[in-house]
This record gives sequence, structure tokens and C-alpha cells, in this order.
Amino acid sequence: MTDAPARELPAVLVVGAASRDIDDEDPRGWRLGGGVSYSALTVARLGLPTRAIVGVDAEAATAHELDLLRDAGVELRLVELDRGPVFVNIERPEGRRQVAHEASDPLPIEVVPDAWRASQGWLLSPVAAELPEAWAAAAPDEAFMTVGWQGLLRELVPGEDVRRVAPGPNAIVHRADLVGISQDDVARDVAVDDLVMLLHHGASLVVTQSDRGGIVAERIGEHARLRRYPPVPAARIVDSTGAGDTFLAALAAARIEPRLVGGRIKGGFDLLLAAAAASLVLEDRGLHGVPDRDAVRRRMSAARKALLS
Repeated sequence: MTDAPARELPAVLVVGAASRDIDDEDPRGWRLGGGVSYSALTVARLGLPTRAIVGVDAEAATAHELDLLRDAGVELRLVELDRGPVFVNIERPEGRRQVAHEASDPLPIEVVPDAWRASQGWLLSPVAAELPEAWAAAAPDEAFMTVGWQGLLRELVPGEDVRRVAPGPNAIVHRADLVGISQDDVARDVAVDDLVMLLHHGASLVVTQSDRGGIVAERIGEHARLRRYPPVPAARIVDSTGAGDTFLAALAAARIEPRLVGGRIKGGFDLLLAAAAASLVLEDRGLHGVPDRDAVRRRMSAARKALLS
């Protein structure tokens, strides 16, 4: 990664509701999570000017983790919600099970300050389908929009397992230039080629596959161009929460500001950066695992040496 003058860097706006994830080891009984939290912290620690609109319930608004974002330079606008998403995450060998304790109120597009609407990069990071389709028109046409699709494919009923919603036409997804989703968030019989056809021409879909890396698909007219990317191994796995959000946020940062990877997007360095960041977040608990730019640099270098050896 290369440095660039801060005054010339594009600003990125991250939007979504922060979740409270039940955690018996935390004195509060929960810790702050949600794609918006991981995404905003990732982009800021990679060095891009970052703004975040974060939906919070009354308890989440007091979370000390919000100071991690502020300390990283994130400009925060908290939007108070009567209901914010609350989850129990249960890790199993066959995959994560999520139980909903609370659903989320929607975030209206009117909460975006006028001065932030011209942000060059937009990262919509829903966790509980809290972003209505009107958000598709919130960003200017020239802005690069990234969307975490999995957060739009969840139905939350308090006290029940989170239900998976089948992907279909969605204005937000169709507007996006980059869309991320985990293979675990769609049924096994859903083809990547079908998913990418829900994007606009020239847009990219990234399907993460945990420790197997993943697939990048670009829509070219009525066809999909697919390629695989390799994983970057973590030194240890402490907590898998937020890995997908960190990956997508880092990838978006590189696409919005290619100088983060020396302009080597075609060489796959954007994916290497994203995979390196995701591997590092696995090695600590919660938002404390989100790496800074120097740590990502070192992990990228080590991963390249391993691939070339």
C-alpha cells in the first residue's frame, strides 16, 4: 500500500444500524457490532476520511466502542432508534446460528446531512434490513456505492432464529457498484451467475467463502465474468464476527482510492488487501480486532511471500 496526501483522499460515508451482540463475558451483557461499526472503523484505519451514520437504540448509544471509531477519526452521526437489532451469535462447525432478540427500526434517508451527500464513496452496511430501497437514490450518480447484501436478506422475529430471505431484485443492489455477500447467506442451489445478473452492467459481486477465499463476479452485459481469489490465513481465530464486513470495507476502500494498493486493482491487490484485513480481525475480539494500515501492510507482504514460495 502507498500513502497519499490526506487532503486529496476521497471521503467515504458508511450507513447502517449498530447491533448489540449478546456476550456473557461483557459486564453489560452485550457488545457493539453490526456492519456499520466494522466497516467505518476499517475504512478509517486504512486512512480514508470516514463519515458514519449509525442507528442506535438507547443502550447502543452509550457503547464505549463508539470511541474506537471517534479515535480513528470517524465523523459520527448517531440516529436514535426505538428498536435496534440485538442478536445471539452461536458458532457451530456447520456455520453460525443467529437468534434475534430484537429487530430494527428503519433508517430514513433524510438523516444524511447535506454536506455529506457529496461523499465520493458510499458503503451501505445493513445488518437487519433497516435500509429501505429509497437509499438507492441517496448517493449522487458519480459516487462509488458498495452494499453489504447479506444485511438485506434477513428477517428478524424476536425470540426466533434469523430467517434467510431469498435474493431478488432490489433497487439498492442494482445501484451498487460493488456488492458483497457470504456464501452462507444464500441457499446452496443459488448460482453466482444468477446473483450477478441482479447488479447493473459493470458492477462486481464478491462471494466470500470463509477460509477458502471466494469468488469475484463482474456483470458484463448478460454474462458474468468469474474469478477466484485465495484466502489469507489468520495466525489464530479468536472471533469471526465482522470478518466479512471488514473484507468488504477494505475492498471498497481500495476501489474508491486505488492508491491504497498502488493502483494495482487489475493485479488483484485490492482483494489481497481485503483478505489481509479480514484475516487480522479474526485474531481479536470484536471491534478491537480491526487492524490499522501498517498491520495490513505487513500481512499483505507475508501473504505474497507465502504465495510466491
